[in-house]
Amino acid sequence: MSDREPLFSKKNLNLLSDPMDNSNPITVQVLGICSALAVTAQLKPSVVMSISVMAVLGFANVIISLLRNGIPNRIRIIVQLVVIAALVILVDQVLKAFVYDVSRQLSVFVGLIITNCIIMGRLEAFALGNKPWPAFLDGVGNAAGYGVILIIVGFFRELLGAGTLYGYKIIPDSWYIVNGGFYENNGLMVLSPMALVAVGIIIWVQRSRNRQLIED
Repeated sequence: MSDREPLFSKKNLNLLSDPMDNSNPITVQVLGICSALAVTAQLKPSVVMSISVMAVLGFANVIISLLRNGIPNRIRIIVQLVVIAALVILVDQVLKAFVYDVSRQLSVFVGLIITNCIIMGRLEAFALGNKPWPAFLDGVGNAAGYGVILIIVGFFRELLGAGTLYGYKIIPDSWYIVNGGFYENNGLMVLSPMALVAVGIIIWVQRSRNRQLIED
């Protein structure tokens, strides 16, 4: 019988689940904050950015893991940047081909995935020391943890700031004050500082239910 570890062992599943909560890149490690502020004014760019980072980080982790034994230590950062840059270019071209409007909304922020410290951090901390499959799960897990925060923030910023989700009207016109109702869009929600406030609230909720994060 083979003593190989199952593909979805408890250890491997933890690589997917831990970044969603106890080791979340944004709320616990405080990484990737810049894009959380910049692209979350609407839900659709938040989702697209999350998927883009997941593709880049998942495949970058696998590639670096496969090459880890052949990369000289003195040039490992350069190799990692080349791999990330190549994947980001591919993602950018795919976005321009299939979701051009979102690609324009994201603008330079897709290119700035290259400098996203979450990606470089996982390559350095995990991919260089682990096999391809765990590296892939680690990349997908951390990207998913990053993406969940972006999507939550984008959801509330668009809903409360514009009354829409994914560009579709959610709050009825009859609710607005101008039509004799009681509601008015909160213009502050579309400003970048409100993304930081939203992330702060998520961090507060997370720590209020997990005291271990405060002690650590």
